[in-house]
Amino acid sequence: MTLFTHSNKIIFLALAGLFFFHHNAIAETLDTIVAVVDDDVIMASELERKIERVRSEAAQRGAQLPPRPDLEKQVLERLIMMNLQLQMAERVGIKVDDSMLNRAISNIAAKNGITLEKFRETLESEGYDFDQFREDIRNEITLTRLRQQQVDNRVFVSDREVKNYLATQSQQGNDIEEFHLQHILIAIPEDADKKQLKEIKTRAEEVLKELQSGADFSTVAAEVSNAGNAAEGGDMGWLEASRIPSLFGSVVPELKKGEVSDLIKNDSGYHIIKLIGKRSSDIQMIPQIHARHILIRTNDLISDEEAEARLQQLKERIEAGADFSELARSHSDDKASAVDGGDLGWTSPGTMVPEFEKQMEELSDGEISEPFKTQFGWHIVQVLGHRQHDGTEELTIAKARAAVKKRKIEEERQSWLIRLRDEAYVEYRL
Repeated sequence: MTLFTHSNKIIFLALAGLFFFHHNAIAETLDTIVAVVDDDVIMASELERKIERVRSEAAQRGAQLPPRPDLEKQVLERLIMMNLQLQMAERVGIKVDDSMLNRAISNIAAKNGITLEKFRETLESEGYDFDQFREDIRNEITLTRLRQQQVDNRVFVSDREVKNYLATQSQQGNDIEEFHLQHILIAIPEDADKKQLKEIKTRAEEVLKELQSGADFSTVAAEVSNAGNAAEGGDMGWLEASRIPSLFGSVVPELKKGEVSDLIKNDSGYHIIKLIGKRSSDIQMIPQIHARHILIRTNDLISDEEAEARLQQLKERIEAGADFSELARSHSDDKASAVDGGDLGWTSPGTMVPEFEKQMEELSDGEISEPFKTQFGWHIVQVLGHRQHDGTEELTIAKARAAVKKRKIEEERQSWLIRLRDEAYVEYRL
């Protein structure tokens, strides 16, 4: 017995064909091309998925979105720019393999304080396909590496740009707020005649010339200054910008650290100002260690055992009275510091490799370490001193350089994206 008669078969096949055509028409509607971008295309389903993601994120933030037509255009432009960058990344050979991707996703989960399995469950409960999430993260890493290669690593910040930035911030009262000053006053008596005025001016010019030639400001101030703080070397201490005498107000901000002003005259006499330092009101104290070391590198001729033994012998000689500096000059393989007797100067945290820093931190002043190994070879290190250093100026400069670089990167990225878009072939089919 057959299931259908001949006429019923025809009807069934017709209905099946109609259903098949209708189903594919729907699929085609969802997956039509909405834009051609150079050698690639953007599909309607990709656009719709991105729109839904934008809506979901906006809902979580409570943000208001533009009308659907405007939203489509905005999201499509984002997809076009992403597509162009991904095509360029492929051309220049930037790839993100699965191991790198897995580490990145594990880090995201860890930062959220959950396991990778729980993270996946959370994403899927919010309607975010995990495989699609992986590809989105892969694309983000790819774009980040591309921007670093094409833009970020090519941005250079000059010392002049940093100086101009700091000057602008200072004028706006946003940064450096305190100045450490020294002061010398060559007083003019109220009843001074022309001859005395000439002699006092000549004396002031001689004092200034002496200071400009390198004389110690504190010593000169103690000897010649008529100001009340002469005995303290003319030290005015740290002053906020608002507390600097108006006579010096326009002079002090123009001085560099350690610089002496020209003569500044008013009715009381001739003044000379020296800028000892400047800082923001938020002082940053940094622990520093002064150390010196001797390095023995290993090679085909010198084994780890031999390098360690040689340093042990040198340590014993130093402890017996030999001069560390002389032994460093004659034995250390660190030629840069050997000429200074192994002296590394004052170092801040993070300057040295971790193994070296750990050894320094465990030593008292004058103490010499046992031989130890780093990636550079074998060392002995002697700590000469500890101090708390006012690193405000260094940190201020570092922050200024970072701020200038960030601004330049943003500007260069924008210009780069505009060039990328202008040079691309894009055909809209939305």
